[in-house]
Amino acid sequence: MIKKIAVLTLLASTAAVIGTFAAEHPGKEYILKNGYQGPKTCEVCHPGKAREFIGTVHWTHASKVDNVDGVKPNEVYGMRNRNYTMCNGNDIVNNLKEIPANDKGKTKFSGCNSCHPGDHASDVGSSGPAAEAAIDCLLCHSVKYDFSKRKPIKLKDGSVIIGQDRSVVAATNLGRPSNKTCMTCHEAAGGGVLIKRGFAMTASADVHAAKKMVCIDCHVVKNHKMPTGFDPNNWAHDGLRVSCAGQCHTEKPHKDAAIDNHTSKIACQTCHIPKTGGATAKDFTKWTKLDNGFYEPSTLKKEVNETTPAYAWYNLTVANRPEFIGPKGSRNDGKSKIYPFKVFQGKAFFNKKNGELLSMDFAQPSANGNTLAGVASATKILGIKDYEPVPGWQTIYFGSNHQVAPKKNTLSCTSCHAPNGVLNFKGLGYSDAEISKLTNPEIYFQRLLEKQEEW
Repeated sequence: MIKKIAVLTLLASTAAVIGTFAAEHPGKEYILKNGYQGPKTCEVCHPGKAREFIGTVHWTHASKVDNVDGVKPNEVYGMRNRNYTMCNGNDIVNNLKEIPANDKGKTKFSGCNSCHPGDHASDVGSSGPAAEAAIDCLLCHSVKYDFSKRKPIKLKDGSVIIGQDRSVVAATNLGRPSNKTCMTCHEAAGGGVLIKRGFAMTASADVHAAKKMVCIDCHVVKNHKMPTGFDPNNWAHDGLRVSCAGQCHTEKPHKDAAIDNHTSKIACQTCHIPKTGGATAKDFTKWTKLDNGFYEPSTLKKEVNETTPAYAWYNLTVANRPEFIGPKGSRNDGKSKIYPFKVFQGKAFFNKKNGELLSMDFAQPSANGNTLAGVASATKILGIKDYEPVPGWQTIYFGSNHQVAPKKNTLSCTSCHAPNGVLNFKGLGYSDAEISKLTNPEIYFQRLLEKQEEW
């Protein structure tokens, strides 16, 4: 996969000390006089923040996980070491590197951790004074960051680092992280723009963006820790969680009691995020050659608001098997609600000896399309000696938690309760008698008739 070299660490990883600044952030005169020397300068006023930051998921790319089947309680999981078929690799095997020359003689830099807010010399999970000094504070905190400086650089010894904008201009123009700040990394995750998530934080696509809200209005940062939701595929977290009802709204947010009666079993997202986008399938066993001579995994893509979700009961715990990663829950467990999910299917190589998904080093297939060479390189890096690669598919349920639609586009009574509604009541565990009742117009006819007359 040719992962675009993104330039920001998503969702305002260093937003803890940024509020709504006055016209000028304190310290400007100090920087104009002494220059900007990275975190050392920031810590003149914000001591201890660099050490605080390298303990967060934005730096470590992994954490302990307590809601996923089959994980070891004392180990950490995340972009650093996980493997699933949206990415089919991780920081260990696909660290930032130079891709071998293709048949046109071209090379490029690629790597799953190209968004990491360090310099790559001090990399994912590193600690100590050198790591603290390598943090790119301005990546999220500057409103005049020169992203052209945030690019891979090959040193004389052959090692690769990421450049940073540590200019006085960037350091003296600080401000609150914007949606662009976060989306620069998040939008390009999974191998390209709108591949993984498929949502756009724009006024036309999301009601929060239309109100000029930004990511950190909901993902309220505390000591550089970023609250996250419970997406079944997104495991690493800082121990802080965010939800619609728990953060900004209540369990009874509507003026209409009939609608509020749904909230005990229906998640907010189900009605308010009726569409999503992004890739629906990838094939890592067969890569497609591009005009520039490089290869990318064969991918079925969808635009924003083009994909209809699948609906399932979810109690915020995750089934994790080689062939499936997704929500656990049922209508009878007392904890689950019906949530919307984007269904993604990925084809990759599995180890016939134990059934586990094999990782792939993207350097070889990116240059020449040789996918088995990529598997061989990855297994060598990971120390896997006993393996036999066989192709297979994995299904993943991605949570639909962003891109809240305007009111006119949310699900209505008939969206679910009409016989051809979006909810598969049978699959959700309802009996034939219950389904007959749930799809009877008696439930909604008079209500919608009155609304129709109001129009």
